[in-house]
Amino acid sequence: MLDFFGTIGSAIMAPLYYVISAVLVGWHKLFGSIFGPATGIAWVLSIIGLTLVIRMALIPLFVKQIKSSRNMQLIQPKVRELQKKYGHDRERLAQETMKLYKDSGTNPFASCLPILLQMPIFLALFRLIDQAVKNPDDPKGLMTVTLNEQFRDATFLGAKISDTFLNTDDIGVRVLAAILVLAMTATTFLTQRQLMSKNMPADALSGPYAQQQKMLLYILPVVFAVGGIAFPIGVLFYWTTSNLWTMGQQFYVIRNNPAPGTPAATAKEERDRAKAARKGLKTPAQLEEERLAAEAEARRAEKSQSRQQPQRQSKSQRTKKKR
Repeated sequence: MLDFFGTIGSAIMAPLYYVISAVLVGWHKLFGSIFGPATGIAWVLSIIGLTLVIRMALIPLFVKQIKSSRNMQLIQPKVRELQKKYGHDRERLAQETMKLYKDSGTNPFASCLPILLQMPIFLALFRLIDQAVKNPDDPKGLMTVTLNEQFRDATFLGAKISDTFLNTDDIGVRVLAAILVLAMTATTFLTQRQLMSKNMPADALSGPYAQQQKMLLYILPVVFAVGGIAFPIGVLFYWTTSNLWTMGQQFYVIRNNPAPGTPAATAKEERDRAKAARKGLKTPAQLEEERLAAEAEARRAEKSQSRQQPQRQSKSQRTKKKR
């Protein structure tokens, strides 16, 4: 039975081995021609190049993740209203909640897609490194025996790409692995905190969903820190680079397209005002404020004029006035 599931797993992962190894080997040809094919820096840069290619391919999903996470937080007040109204009827509550998700264009599972799609890629890279170490004569994907041996023996800052914190007694290797684990953990924490502190309104930071997000803010880094000591140096470079990309990408999106009513939106308005003031222009927000003020002034003037207009007199009133 285990062999059967192993065969199924290998069949599923086989296409990924070819895709990942193709990108990795492509970058290695470039960097190997510069630094030497057997050097650690060529393989580290190849892994970083692989990470960038994968993250660029995931940009559309990342945008959906940001929008979904933001919408999930913004609709939490409405979700709480539904819970108060239909708390006694779980089936009706589920129906109304799903209707709210649909009407607001929110997919509660979209926020998990990028990391879920990265996990098979992460496992494929892990297996490529593991295979290069344990069985270089049986290459996977487009890796060859020679490439496996180079991958296995390549060193960077005194550590092999295949080394882990646990499988070495070399203090220098453990220091490098520990630094990469801490970098991976810190970037995971800062990425999530950046989203919650900058792009969420105050009223969305309460309730069950917000509490779950706060728990994940601290739980996920701990999980990565514990698991990271068993990751090869090459995998740690991949995950840290991926986190740094996420931070930069998220910073750009939050800075230029913040959710309304958030600290990021306030900061953007202030930047827009300062930029417009330097150019002698007005921001869209200022123009909208002036338009609303003009409309309010016009309504007040119209109302005042209607009060001052003399009332129309009847014929008997006019006759009586003449007498």
